[in-house]
Amino acid sequence: MLELLNTWLIAPFDYGFMRRAVVGGLALSIAAPPLGVFLVLRGMSLIGDALAHAIMPGVAIGFLLAGFSLPIMSISGVLCGLMVALLAGAVSKIGGQREDAAMASFFIISLAAGVMLISMGGSSVDLTHVLFGSILAVNATALLLIAGISTLILVTLAIIFRALVVECLDPLFLRGQNSRNGWVHSVFLALLVLNMTAGFQTLGTMMAVGLMMLPATAARFWSRRLEGLMAIAVVIAMVASTGGLLLSFHLDIPSGPSIILLAGVGYLFSAMFGRYHSLAARLRRKTAPLSAEAST
Repeated sequence: MLELLNTWLIAPFDYGFMRRAVVGGLALSIAAPPLGVFLVLRGMSLIGDALAHAIMPGVAIGFLLAGFSLPIMSISGVLCGLMVALLAGAVSKIGGQREDAAMASFFIISLAAGVMLISMGGSSVDLTHVLFGSILAVNATALLLIAGISTLILVTLAIIFRALVVECLDPLFLRGQNSRNGWVHSVFLALLVLNMTAGFQTLGTMMAVGLMMLPATAARFWSRRLEGLMAIAVVIAMVASTGGLLLSFHLDIPSGPSIILLAGVGYLFSAMFGRYHSLAARLRRKTAPLSAEAST
């Protein structure tokens, strides 16, 4: 039994590429889910997907200028993502359009522009790498960048935590504080862009949002407290990233999709058996009155 556990759970990490991959996955798993929890609370779940694709043109430009140079691609991706977020906010304020609608429009434009630029300057392999990532190919430079961005996200979240909670739960109060409302929202969008930039190297722009949103939505079935939501979402993401890597190693399947699909399994399990709002919780509520009547 111990030998079997060693073969399946420990031996794969004798390889350097697996150790780097799991450290990168765990770093993303700690930083991304709290952002996803705030997106769910703010009713902006699809904004994460839009911003994930907003960095595409920047990543493509960096790729065309310097090849697979992670620092250049990351810097250009961050700049492009921030520009798209600012443009969407400007269109929303000037034209009166909802911010999510403006973001969705820019997301479609950004995705098409990014795919076009990469296709013009590279091969289908290059496009696949950017869209779906390759966590098993993470090197020391990428690992340092991911760890640095994840640390920055966590520190910034800790600084703006109270203001962000107030904006989610009582936005009218924060709007009265004119000097802070726009600042908090802008910083939060910047953190989302940074998270997407850190995730594209490992999971790709198409799947980086999955590690942020699936654990966050799954956690809603287990807790009603903000601290509980974040802690549970982080645990689900860490289990999915580590378990997905192990499945990829043993079954010889793509690592990125394995991680996201395992997070999807966690979501489906939570939707069926979670403590709150799940199928099992609904059945318990229906059977409770019947049990009370039978006892009387």
